[in-house]
Amino acid sequence: MHAPLRKSICIAASVAIAFLAMGTTYGQAAKVTSDPPSFDNLPSPEFPGVKNKSFKPLNWLEIEARLNIILSPMPLSKTCEKVSIKWYVAVKNPEKPKGFLLLTKTIDHVNVPLGEDVYCSIFLSPASLRRISGTDNAGKNAVELVGYEVLINGEKVAQGTNKNKPGWWNTASESISRSETVPLLSKSETPFRDMWWDRYPEISVERR
Repeated sequence: MHAPLRKSICIAASVAIAFLAMGTTYGQAAKVTSDPPSFDNLPSPEFPGVKNKSFKPLNWLEIEARLNIILSPMPLSKTCEKVSIKWYVAVKNPEKPKGFLLLTKTIDHVNVPLGEDVYCSIFLSPASLRRISGTDNAGKNAVELVGYEVLINGEKVAQGTNKNKPGWWNTASESISRSETVPLLSKSETPFRDMWWDRYPEISVERR
């Protein structure tokens, strides 16, 4: 981890295995178990049944976290109507060698099954990875920190991070600046939209 970022957030690095949170959401107690974010490089997919053109598949960066949500009392549908995930991703600033860009995005999931593992994800496109790294092979190395918050009915019930203390994204720092020029993308905004469908909770149409 780079010294300027470590100093700015004033916390020691630590990798969490899981986070457990309890909250009250409109008379229901929410219990959430979650894992730290994981990373995977996924090449741009090619689809059968269509005329393929010559191109070199580049890597997308997928960031994913496992969630398991229980509401008490458990609704008869065994489903949570809406779960929002707020993502926070710190990447190296290509215009400021010792600085970082904080990328954010909120994804609303609907009809989320309760009591079973589901996976939430966020993506950086090959073009975004090249912009922040200057290379087509940056992948995981382009990202410094990833955090997320889980909200049910607008109330935060869990949070996680790949390293450092959860909530680092709320710490003011001269080396971190918020940016919307490098977009985070939901799965529905990528070529992977229709792949591995039952692994992920449905994304609300409003956020697409």
